[in-house]
Formats: sequence, C-alpha cells, structure tokens
Amino acid sequence: MNNKTHASGVGNIIGYVIGLILTFAAAWLVLKSSLATSMKWTIISIFAIIQAGLQLFMFMHMSEGEDRDTKVVHTIYAIFMGIVVVFGSIWVMTAGHPIG
Repeated sequence: MNNKTHASGVGNIIGYVIGLILTFAAAWLVLKSSLATSMKWTIISIFAIIQAGLQLFMFMHMSEGEDRDTKVVHTIYAIFMGIVVVFGSIWVMTAGHPIG
C-alpha cells in the first residue's frame, strides 16, 4: 500500500467494507441458506480465515515496516500456540480419566 492511500485511510475503509461483507455473508449463510450444516461450517471457517488475514494486512500492517520477518515469525508462533492450547484443552477435557 502506498503512503498516499495509507494516509487518506482508503485502505482501512476498504478493509472494513470487505470485513462487513464477509460477516454478513456468514450471517446470511447461517440464517437463510439450505446447505448442509457441515458445509455451512466449512464455508464460515473459510470466511474466518480470510477475515483474519485481512485484519493482519489491512489493520495491523503486517507487510509494512522494517521488521516484517520478525512479525511473520511471531504471528506463526502465536497461531501455533493457539492451536496447541485449543486442541490440548479438547484432548484433556475429553480424555475421560477419572480422578482418584
């Protein structure tokens, strides 16, 4: 993104509008679509991944600055740790080992 677009806020407005479109598309999918539930979950998950990427690049300026590589490494680490926490928690809660 060039400095002129960044300074005027056009990029932020575009990112905001795309985020709204993805959110309303997911809401419509849940409320009005006749697709199977598993297909709805798949599509909503895809929308969520797209919107997370949009947030990283449009609002958190992931591709800007001198320390881009560090930002990418930290983001990948954060995603990995989030996955470990979520799936580790599910694993522990569903292990079914009685205490005592």
